[in-house]
Amino acid sequence: MTDTDVIIVGAGPTGLMLAAELRLAGVRALVLERQPKRRDTPKAGGLGGQILELLRYRGLLERFEAACTGPVPAPRFPFGGVHLDFTQMADPPLHALPLPQQLLERLLDERAAELGVEVRRGHEVAGVSQDDDAVTAEVRGPDGPYQVIARYLVGCDGARSRVRDWAGIGFPGTTYPEVNRLAQVTLPETVTVLGNGDLDVPGFGTIRAGFTRTDHGLLGVGSSPGSTVVSLYTIEDESTEYDDDIPMTVTELQDSLRRVLGVHLPVGEPIRLSRFTFKARQAERYRDGRILLAGDAAHLFPATGVALNAGMLDAVNLAWKLAADLHGWAPAGLLDTYHAERHLAGARTMLHARAQVALRRGHDAAAEALREVFQELLADEQPLRRMGALVAGTDIRYPMPGSGHHPLAGTFTPDLTLHTDQGKTSVAELMHTARPILLNLTDRPDLRETARGWQSRVEIHTAKTDHRPADALLIRPDAHIAWAASLDEPADTAAPALREALTGWFGTP
Repeated sequence: MTDTDVIIVGAGPTGLMLAAELRLAGVRALVLERQPKRRDTPKAGGLGGQILELLRYRGLLERFEAACTGPVPAPRFPFGGVHLDFTQMADPPLHALPLPQQLLERLLDERAAELGVEVRRGHEVAGVSQDDDAVTAEVRGPDGPYQVIARYLVGCDGARSRVRDWAGIGFPGTTYPEVNRLAQVTLPETVTVLGNGDLDVPGFGTIRAGFTRTDHGLLGVGSSPGSTVVSLYTIEDESTEYDDDIPMTVTELQDSLRRVLGVHLPVGEPIRLSRFTFKARQAERYRDGRILLAGDAAHLFPATGVALNAGMLDAVNLAWKLAADLHGWAPAGLLDTYHAERHLAGARTMLHARAQVALRRGHDAAAEALREVFQELLADEQPLRRMGALVAGTDIRYPMPGSGHHPLAGTFTPDLTLHTDQGKTSVAELMHTARPILLNLTDRPDLRETARGWQSRVEIHTAKTDHRPADALLIRPDAHIAWAASLDEPADTAAPALREALTGWFGTP
């Protein structure tokens, strides 16, 4: 007898996203978080990449946009000491929201509560064991120790994941000997922001906007003319291990600025202070029996702006597969595709994150030349778009079983405008409930009849679209395309291929 379907260890963005997705799929989830209340320590300062599209497909993006703490920044993103500048593009491939992680967690917490998720804060998981049928968590709560038994347990408990250790999953990789400090602070009247964004500092002179390298590290400055708020970013080679729960102070920031610049840079009141180190690590496997990993417990990237995107996408990929298993209709091997797909996505993210390390850590003339050449390449639209898709995670194509697939198979579903008998809609609107969909774009009776046996699991929609990419699309709950029929594909090949895809992903009818 189990107490719940899935135990989620950790109430960060990945854990809360997973809990909400599981509830959409009709699964009971219990979130156990050792901290007694949501953290106030600043961590990530925004959300970006593919997860923004997924949130729109769930009908949540407007709520998140409304909660943003400032204007949406221009589409210009740091990349290993250079920039990906999309400001001249009408449709940039990479977007971000200025949504501090504390606020993001509050929004996800509210969403989970609306769906009926139980989150127990101040309940620390002290041990985990499993057998063929269930997982048992030993928990220390405010009223004493107790046990929780579930069919599955997912470790969303961060970089120092104890769940990962208990499962005996290796976490190989590299820890880089550097500390990064990021701050948004007000400026005293003695510091002037010049028209080009440079800072005029008394007793020192001009500190240019962007990145400045010294013999002792790197300083990044971001400011707007007339603004009294500046973003400051330092990188120093340092091997100190910091506790993430101990916040950075203004004194620590100023000490770092002094070491990098060699002079005192006066700052005013802090708006955001955060400190982080860079690690390149990926779990050897994301699953061990009934224990799974997601988010920072599964991967750490040596670059900013990608961890939340990757972790929350882990959660969306995993949730519907866990639900299929728990509801009893998952085909053999479905849950193993979580590791296959998200480990591949993690490796792809690691690729560009490590490339950023190589770009930013070099200090000699050769490294400067490399950055200059790289920036020149990014002046052309095609490589710039390619890099934007790489960072956003939109270039991921999951491997599909079988052969002879449509080019769209394994990719994220485009948000087509759809015309139905009930009126105008879109793929994004159809995905709000996180259900699988067969989208019949040519009203083909052979495909509709083939899918009839799966109606209890797969929604069947007939619609027309102005720019039809295929005759039909089979869309998974994570908005990835499981199968597509080519334009005017004959019934004797399309119908059997659809039946194979339905069986492979959604079990026998």
